[in-house]
Amino acid sequence: MKNGIVVRSEIFREDDLYVAICPDLDVSSYGKTENEARISLKEAVEAFLEECEKMGTLEEVLEEAGFSLSAHQWLPRQPILVELVAVG
Repeated sequence: MKNGIVVRSEIFREDDLYVAICPDLDVSSYGKTENEARISLKEAVEAFLEECEKMGTLEEVLEEAGFSLSAHQWLPRQPILVELVAVG
């Protein structure tokens, strides 16, 4: 990849596992520890991006996911507000 890509990751504990997600690309993975989950997610995201690049769809996938190219780096869209909302 000629341009760098920055993605968000979130890690949650679910029973005996840690689940890591990349909400920007809808990719997830898991591990027995936070670090294992982090490493596993990075590998999953890299594999996803490499496959997109092989198919010639990387730029299209990133743009559809809300990324923008800035100084040779793809950046995810940034929310103007993040909040928890109680419903019901």
